[in-house]
Amino acid sequence: MKDEDQNLENQSPECRSPGNRSQSNRSLENQISESRVPENQRGTGHLRRLSRSLAYSGSVVDVYQDTMELPDGCIQKWDFVCHKKGGGACIVPVLADGRILMVRQYRPAIDRETLELPAGAVDAEDTTTEDTARRELREETGYTAGKWKLLLRLKTAAAYCNEYTDVYLASDLKDSHGQALDEAEEIRLRAVEPEVLLQDIYSGRIQDSKTVAGILAYTNQKR
Repeated sequence: MKDEDQNLENQSPECRSPGNRSQSNRSLENQISESRVPENQRGTGHLRRLSRSLAYSGSVVDVYQDTMELPDGCIQKWDFVCHKKGGGACIVPVLADGRILMVRQYRPAIDRETLELPAGAVDAEDTTTEDTARRELREETGYTAGKWKLLLRLKTAAAYCNEYTDVYLASDLKDSHGQALDEAEEIRLRAVEPEVLLQDIYSGRIQDSKTVAGILAYTNQKR
């Protein structure tokens, strides 16, 4: 799906990884230290960023430390997490009988298994989130979809991270005979009625944010 507004929204030039830097001579540090507060509002009691410095560089995210000036003039250090790929896509795959295909997998960050919608990160600058959704549906579930619809766009943790997720509805599913998992993935499939998933959300059994948003968006549009 081509979407110029989406591409503009999802670009994060201030936190590109070193391999994706502009050919400009301006350093990354200079690019990201510029305040976004309008010139005529600076120093007039508005929150603003004074500088940003790289604290840690990982394979998926970079962590920066921002020096922030508060409206009362106090200075604080804030964290900013830059997702190197920007974000990705999440899929609500609906079978012909109305059940939704879910994936169960272990998540080391919370040290337990979760029941989630299929999802994955954009793997290249020229790859759209719909391309990503098609790839992840095939790899994680073994299905392809004849119909695609964008349900919503998320900023996963806007307070401290630039990551975005586009959530797609996938219908007219066809079994392509088996998953194509990465070597580090161990995913089991479950087909679940939407009403059961809603119960799991409100009871706290499902807490993954993109999954909660995707299920709620899908069930709400059906009403």
